[in-house]
Amino acid sequence: MVCRPNASTGHQLAKLTTRAQKFVLPQKGRKFANRGLLVNRSLIKLHCMSILSLGTRNALVADAHGISVVHDASWRQAYSGLIPYKALDTMIRRRDANWWSRAIQNSTRVMVLEAADQIVGYATYGPNRVSALTHDGEVYELYLMPEYQGVGLGKKLFLAAREELARLSMKGCVVWVLEENQSAIRFYRNAGGDDIAEGNEVFNGKTLNKIAFAWS
Repeated sequence: MVCRPNASTGHQLAKLTTRAQKFVLPQKGRKFANRGLLVNRSLIKLHCMSILSLGTRNALVADAHGISVVHDASWRQAYSGLIPYKALDTMIRRRDANWWSRAIQNSTRVMVLEAADQIVGYATYGPNRVSALTHDGEVYELYLMPEYQGVGLGKKLFLAAREELARLSMKGCVVWVLEENQSAIRFYRNAGGDDIAEGNEVFNGKTLNKIAFAWS
């Protein structure tokens, strides 16, 4: 699942901050089309969840490339057609592996989700950046590789990030989401968030509304 991007995020983030086994799919769930084999994605993901080693941890500098791959794929999936192409492409290209390496070295709080030694998701978090809101913490970003979405891993990563905020004595948590990003809106509502504030972001002259979800 995803949070909203920030037009300034490409410059810096707020600071204070088993290897998979081979498997054979059963005939049920297979579809043939255009001479190719199309496999039910849900079946693959559910099967993978049973054989992969999953876990969250704080990011290391060595994770920079893996995080940049997730960032690129997830942002293009979430925001293509929503954020103007030029603005989106510029933000994504700016945050390459070197950018993430510097961010981690500069103590930006980044958490990764691993599956079979591969980074498949990340979250960034820290102090709430909007003084008008009383919550101490904020999850700035939460993204997964598209093929790992929809099977509960976003919830796992989100809860881990909130636990880290609590460990840092930050009471309450805020997440900002673009209003037109309906999948993210559903995700945070299902996670128990209350929409408490509104705002907007401008991307290459296009204004997009955003909503703040909060947890006490």
